[in-house]
Amino acid sequence: MTTLSETAVREGALSTLRRGLRDNPEFLAGLTGTLLLALVATVGRVVIPVAVQLTIDRGVAAPGGPDVAFVQVAVPACALVVLITTVAAYAMNVRLYRSSETGLAALRVRAFRHVHDLSMLTQSSERRGALVSRVTSDVDQISQFMQWGGLMIIVASGQLVVASVLMAIYSWQLALLVWASFLPLAFALRWFQRLISAAYTAVRERVGDLLSAVSESVVGASVIRAYGAEERTAERVDASVEHYRKAQAKAQGLVALTFPTSELVAAIATAAVVVAGTLLGIGGHLTAGELVAFLFLITLFVGPMQVATEVLNEAQNAIAGWRRVLGVLDTEPDVADPGPAGREPPRGPIEVRFEDVEFAYPAEGGGPGPVVLHDVTVGIPPRSRVAVVGETGSGKTTFAKLLTRLMDPTSGRILIDGVPLRQVRFSSLRERIVMVPQDGFLFDATLADNIRYGRPEATDDDLRAAVGELGLADWLAGLPRGLETPVGQRGESLSAGERQLVALARAYVADPDLLVLDEATSSVDPATDVRIQRALEGVTRGRTAITIAHRLSTAEAADDVIVFDEGRIAQRGTHAELVAVPGVYADLYASWAAQRRL
Repeated sequence: MTTLSETAVREGALSTLRRGLRDNPEFLAGLTGTLLLALVATVGRVVIPVAVQLTIDRGVAAPGGPDVAFVQVAVPACALVVLITTVAAYAMNVRLYRSSETGLAALRVRAFRHVHDLSMLTQSSERRGALVSRVTSDVDQISQFMQWGGLMIIVASGQLVVASVLMAIYSWQLALLVWASFLPLAFALRWFQRLISAAYTAVRERVGDLLSAVSESVVGASVIRAYGAEERTAERVDASVEHYRKAQAKAQGLVALTFPTSELVAAIATAAVVVAGTLLGIGGHLTAGELVAFLFLITLFVGPMQVATEVLNEAQNAIAGWRRVLGVLDTEPDVADPGPAGREPPRGPIEVRFEDVEFAYPAEGGGPGPVVLHDVTVGIPPRSRVAVVGETGSGKTTFAKLLTRLMDPTSGRILIDGVPLRQVRFSSLRERIVMVPQDGFLFDATLADNIRYGRPEATDDDLRAAVGELGLADWLAGLPRGLETPVGQRGESLSAGERQLVALARAYVADPDLLVLDEATSSVDPATDVRIQRALEGVTRGRTAITIAHRLSTAEAADDVIVFDEGRIAQRGTHAELVAVPGVYADLYASWAAQRRL
């Protein structure tokens, strides 16, 4: 089994960011135009300091007295430049939002589809809520950063460069003083970045735990109430909320420490510039207008440095989420679609063959666990109806999952119509082989939508014909809205038996060549049981059908019976042949018959 990759978790922040942008080029679409607009918007920010300097030095304090004409020209020109800057900033924002949303949509689609490509074993290795959080909540964190933090980085970086250049033009001595004041903070931020990165990784993990606890309590509400476990469930959810609160508080505490630090450094830099600038002015190396303009430029310089602490907060939260998303995308599916190189055997009743198949579920700490299927070699001819029986844990359900390629064998191979199962394209495999699981999962939609799930192009008339052919027309007529009856979340508006009927009708409409049925063990009323048996007869007619039989009445009606015991095929034959000789099947049948008589 492949577990979710931890490679991305060990990557540094910049490595994660570079990889994320490389793998999602949609984020960089139109970046050149966005940067040009950012340059215009940034350069426009220095107009006011320059205008103030010129107004003071060449307007108010001109050698021959105040130059009113110059001020009258300078102010409207400054206003025009500010207007152009505003338009450029608006256009930059729009372009950045569009590119980020396009990139995020592509990332969500890739992550969601990759989750579906992972095997059932890989998906079950992580709680569903935590897995869902990687595709939803973690991507949302990336969204917030790309739309706000990304914008701030572009603007702040440009502003920092432009402000530094102008400060150096006005006074290189004061510019060095400002940089010297902020240099220790820059080194400290790198150290803080490591701490904050670890803290926000823990926050994203706690979000996954929280979603898992909440989703399980909602889905399992009926069981929780039935066993009076509301208080225990509430305690579990409360604990998840508390763990998330503590992780978030720790991360925010680290970030909060950077805010007053940057403000303190900014105050020190401003005070130092006032003192040093005054001395330079007295020495005739700096005009009054240049000193005032320099103080404006410090504000432009300090802004990006203070924004950097806020961006650091969002960036670490987003990068922690991005690592988790990349962890999903880095996970190689252990049941892979051969794609274009695969084969598509022709339609028709399927012949199945297992050759020396063994299978071992993974151990908890990694690596293979104990073997649960041993040296399974068996052939199933086309159009035969086979019952697979055995004690719980004997290997019969694993046999069915391997046949439908929800898992691949540890060794050996499985063939359908002489073609190795690993070489069959998924599109052909899922069309030809359909498994009806024991729980008969239904989607929160109408009855019609659930029945046509395997063949979306089927019309309502096709569905009614299929239901009639299965002998279920009277049941459908008894539903309040017929095919338009809503089934509710997970089919909860229907009884367990009715859910089984819908699952069988769905399989029948899909028209597979091989049907694998995990026979439901839930108790149903006699009338529904008769409908189920009648529907089963219709669904399996004319096609290869393999049923994981929990009730041996199914084995009685089968053409062939395969008996599993401790992961091996212990017996095979017809019901009459097997029940007539001592062995595993005879013991199972005797036990089942005795229970029926009670």
